[in-house]
Amino acid sequence: MDLQDIRTLKLLEIIHDARMPPSQRDLAQTLGVSLGWVNSFLKRLVKKGYFKISHLPKNRMGYILTPTGVAEKSRLTYHYIQHSYRFYQDTRRRFKAVFQKLAAVRMRRVAFFGAGELAEIGLLSIQETGLQFCGVADDSKDGQHFFGQPILSIAELAQRRVDKVLITTGGNPASAAENLAVGGVSPGKIQFL
Repeated sequence: MDLQDIRTLKLLEIIHDARMPPSQRDLAQTLGVSLGWVNSFLKRLVKKGYFKISHLPKNRMGYILTPTGVAEKSRLTYHYIQHSYRFYQDTRRRFKAVFQKLAAVRMRRVAFFGAGELAEIGLLSIQETGLQFCGVADDSKDGQHFFGQPILSIAELAQRRVDKVLITTGGNPASAAENLAVGGVSPGKIQFL
C-alpha cells in the first residue's frame, strides 16, 4: 500500500465520518499536505466518482460519499489491514531473531529506545523469551507512560543496568544511535532492529 492509497483512505474516512464538512484547510492539516494538493486531489477523486461536492453557505463545500466511494473505502481498508498485519508479522519475526541472538550470548536485560508501535510489538515479543524488559526511553515522550511504566529520558536509560538497547524509533536509526551515545549509552550496547 503506497502513500497515495493511505491518503485516499484517510480522506474517504474523514468525509464519511464527518458531522460537519471539513474545510480543505482542515483536510490539508490532517493529511500533512499543502492546501493546493488537497484541492487537486479532491478534484481527482470527484472525477473518479468517489464523492460529490455540494455547496454550503459561507463559501464551504460539503462532500457526499457515493456508493463507488464507499466501495473504494472498503477496498482500501482491506488492503491497509493486510499491509498492517504483514508489517506486524515481519516485525515480530525480526524481534524474535534479535532476541534469540541476545539469549545465545547470555544477554538478558533489554531496553528500547522509542516508545511507538515498534516498541509495543517488541514488548509483546519479549514476553515469549527469557529476557527481561528494563524500560523504554524516548525524549519526545519523557514523563509519559508506556504500558504502565514511566518513559525514561536517555540520561535515565544510561543509568540503568542493561545489556542491550534496541532502537525502536520510527525515524532514522543512525540518528537515534548517535543521540543514545551522546546521552551516555555505551555504543556497544546499542542494537539496531
